[in-house]
Amino acid sequence: MGVWKKRTTEEIKNRVFDALQHNANFYENNLLGVPASHLDSKVFPEDSPLLKDAPFLTTLIHNPNHIGCHTLGDSEAFFAGTQELEREVIRICAEDILHGEPEQHDGYIASGGTEANMQAMWIYRNLFIREYEAKAEEILIIGSQDSHYSIVKAGNVLLLDVHLATVDPTQRTIDRDALELDIANWVKRGKKYFIVVANMMTTMLGSVDDPDDYLAPIEKRGLSYRLHVDGAYGGFFYPFSNQQGSKLHFGNPKVSSVTLDAHKMVQAPYGTGVFLARKGLIQYVNTDQASYVKGLDATLVGSRSGANAVAVWMILNTYGPHGWYEKVQVLMLRTDWLCRQLDACGVRYYRQAYSNIVTILASDIEANLANRFGLVPDNHHDPNWFKIVVMDHVTVDKLEPFIAKIKQDASTELLT
Repeated sequence: MGVWKKRTTEEIKNRVFDALQHNANFYENNLLGVPASHLDSKVFPEDSPLLKDAPFLTTLIHNPNHIGCHTLGDSEAFFAGTQELEREVIRICAEDILHGEPEQHDGYIASGGTEANMQAMWIYRNLFIREYEAKAEEILIIGSQDSHYSIVKAGNVLLLDVHLATVDPTQRTIDRDALELDIANWVKRGKKYFIVVANMMTTMLGSVDDPDDYLAPIEKRGLSYRLHVDGAYGGFFYPFSNQQGSKLHFGNPKVSSVTLDAHKMVQAPYGTGVFLARKGLIQYVNTDQASYVKGLDATLVGSRSGANAVAVWMILNTYGPHGWYEKVQVLMLRTDWLCRQLDACGVRYYRQAYSNIVTILASDIEANLANRFGLVPDNHHDPNWFKIVVMDHVTVDKLEPFIAKIKQDASTELLT
């Protein structure tokens, strides 16, 4: 690992407080032109004794604005200290987790996976238009039936057509024969440029795409494409649960960008996604009109809380790479235990081999049981699936009552 280290609590605290010292201080400096300030002191006093040993809360109070993309060069100097922590997070994610070459990636802490996915498609739409003189109606976004709804949302916002590839109902893999026919039909309708979104653990099922299933019919025809990986759920999990077999990282030269979501498995505050792209891409969405922002703005969201970047930095450096691997392995063991219990009960489910999501067929459990234990349906009106996500708080002690109730219901049914 190049950038990612395990640090002590004291080291982390000192590093964050030092970063804040390198930010402009709204309390002490005369900052007359910045349209921002610290959090309201009448509600959030800066001299609270709670803040002495609380670097994240202190960062929240100081309220740094991380507008722009800080891996590009010039950025607002007012918040240089915490911007450096964000740059380190980007390097950890791109290089140490996703096997990228050192300092060959741009990125930023986004508001979540939806924004990060949309950022990628915005970039590639502009790239095709500027570099290939493409028309919007010649560009197609391709995902799968299991893809996150942000893919369809991006198509709607960017005025691009979207195709969701058929998946096998049991294995949740792309139906390559069906996609071959679909691509042929889209080409007949005038599509020449493709934005491909491959899933690294889908939100509902935890399923993982083989990107070559999408790319084979496109490459075969010599068509232009860019490949984006939606790792909003799996980006901080799958690279550690499947260290050898994944193609969904920057070590694969076909991958241009990746979405991760730190407010899922990393347990950072909500509103903490991660967008990563190879160098030379994010400039396609630079907004020249943002001339009052030093370095301009190449992000979809604009102003962003620097505290969220600090939170991710603190969490990742608390664990370090080996601690994070161990955390993932513990969750995998719990998921294995759950699957063994469901097998013994005869309950049918889908689980990708390297995933901590177990999605149960709705026909195999009672809806009131699913509701009682907080399982999430794929459709609230007419569910086909209910999912369990084995997160940090989902221990075997919490899974046991669920399994016991399944067994009890089965016994009652046999008696009647």
